[in-house]
Amino acid sequence: MPESFTDSPLLTERFDEALHYATAHHARQLRKGTPVPYVAHLLAVASLVLEMHGDEDEAIGGLLHDVVEDGGGTVALAEIGERFGPTVAEIVLANSDRVDGDPVDRGDRGRAWYERKRAYVDAFPSKSPAALRVSLADKVHNARSILLDYRTHGDALWARFKQGQGLATRVYYRELARAFEREAPRMGPEAAPFVEELRRTVDAITALAESHQGPDTRATFDG
Repeated sequence: MPESFTDSPLLTERFDEALHYATAHHARQLRKGTPVPYVAHLLAVASLVLEMHGDEDEAIGGLLHDVVEDGGGTVALAEIGERFGPTVAEIVLANSDRVDGDPVDRGDRGRAWYERKRAYVDAFPSKSPAALRVSLADKVHNARSILLDYRTHGDALWARFKQGQGLATRVYYRELARAFEREAPRMGPEAAPFVEELRRTVDAITALAESHQGPDTRATFDG
C-alpha cells in the first residue's frame, strides 16, 4: 500500500518547540532504575496519543505532561500556557498529581503518595477527554515498562519504587485500569483498544506478582 499524506502537516513548529522544551527540562533525568533517558518516555506518550487520533495540543501535552510535576511547578505551568496555549496547560495540570512540591506532610511519605494517587484517580470524571487520553498514554507506556522489566528482573524491580514488594504500585494500576474503563466512552473509539491494553497489562503484572509472591493482600484502594 502506498504511503498516505495530508494537505498540510498535522504537527507544526509548535510540536518541535515543545520537544525542545521537554528535552531541555528533562535533559539529565533517567527512567527509574535504568540508564534510559527520560525523554524516551515522553516520546512514547506523544506517539500513543497520536495513535489514539489525538491532535497536536494533545501530542504536545504528552511531551510536557511531567514538566510541572518534575520540578517545574507553577512557574513552568504559566510558561507552558503562554508558549503553547491554555488547552495544553490544562492537559499538563490535569496530569500532574502535585504542582509545587508534596501537598501532604512530608513526614509520612507513604501516606502522601497514597493520597496523591487516590486524588488523581478520583478526579477522572472532571478531566477533559484530551487530558484522559494523555493520561492513558502515560499509564499504558509505564505499565508496559513495568511488565517487561518485571519479567526480566523479577521482584528486584520493586526496589525502584521504594515500596517493598510493589503492592502499592499494583493497587494503583488496578485502580487506574478501572477508572479508564469507566471513562472510556468519553475518550472516543480510537482510545478503546488502549484502555483494553492497559487492563491486559495490569492483569499480567498482577498474575506475575502472584506467581512470585502469592495473592496480593489488597486489590484496590479500599481493600
